[in-house]
Amino acid sequence: MIWRSRKVVLALSLSLMPMTAVIAKNNFPDQPIRLLVGYSPGGSVDIVAREYAQQLGRLLKQSVVVENRGGASGTIAAQAVVRAPADGYTLFFTASPTLTVTPAIQKTSFDPVKDFQPVAAVVSYTNVLLVSAQSPYRDVQALAAAAKANPGKLTYGSAGIGSSNHLSGELFADNAGIKLTHVPYKGNAPAQGDLIADRITILFDLNTTAKALVDSGRVRALAVTSAQRNPMFKDVPTMVEAGYPKFVFDGWLGILAPAGTPADVVKTLSDATQKILAEPHFREQMQASGYTLMPGTPKALGERVAREGKQFDDLAERANLRQF
Repeated sequence: MIWRSRKVVLALSLSLMPMTAVIAKNNFPDQPIRLLVGYSPGGSVDIVAREYAQQLGRLLKQSVVVENRGGASGTIAAQAVVRAPADGYTLFFTASPTLTVTPAIQKTSFDPVKDFQPVAAVVSYTNVLLVSAQSPYRDVQALAAAAKANPGKLTYGSAGIGSSNHLSGELFADNAGIKLTHVPYKGNAPAQGDLIADRITILFDLNTTAKALVDSGRVRALAVTSAQRNPMFKDVPTMVEAGYPKFVFDGWLGILAPAGTPADVVKTLSDATQKILAEPHFREQMQASGYTLMPGTPKALGERVAREGKQFDDLAERANLRQF
């Protein structure tokens, strides 16, 4: 009887092992989460990522550590995430151009659709077409007319090849049927400096950083690239209103995980993000910084990555922008 009892206990223990293993595996998160950011500390993406990380850690009752892996238009961080275990403990907080623009222009070691599991979008932003205070151009039509009369002589700055302001400049040239000369910089700040000094003709700057320049009177805003007017620039028309119905560009910031991350882990992270977006403090902070909140599903983010990737791939082909 004693032997039989021991056998029963052993059998019960063995039968419970798979379930225990599953429970342990799904007890997410039970260790710190790494949030990789492909941009330098203190920049606009990094600031949002750190606020998000703080809120995510509070909700999940676990540390969320931001790691900056700047360089190569965010692709260094992207590659690190792709190589990480697909367990939800290494996440990618990125601006959209890293996944939708850069692969269309530069050769990357990752596939933005196949190598990532979308988790959630966080906020969207728009670009603002700026000229210096000394510029003779007061509206987009006058600017486009000058560009047509002087092919290649008007210049536009950017934070580098594959950045959102680079592609905004190319979208403008493509939609207006004009030729502009691209002047890439190592970030937005030096491009802003040369715009203020009137050394470049235009800059499609982020609305989050353009506001202070416009308010200071050092630059003028001619148009925004969003589908509707931006609340931060209520008197500034959209590019659609300026006569370019196909010119709409909204960038976004979001979170992705390595492909193959378990569905229950993705759901935990996505559900937590939706709660963060619904919190008044986070919402007010993001809106004050010029962002628009983007609640939604992992599927919706994945569809957007694929759709915008195709859009910019087609543009890169038409405008001969490929670097490979």
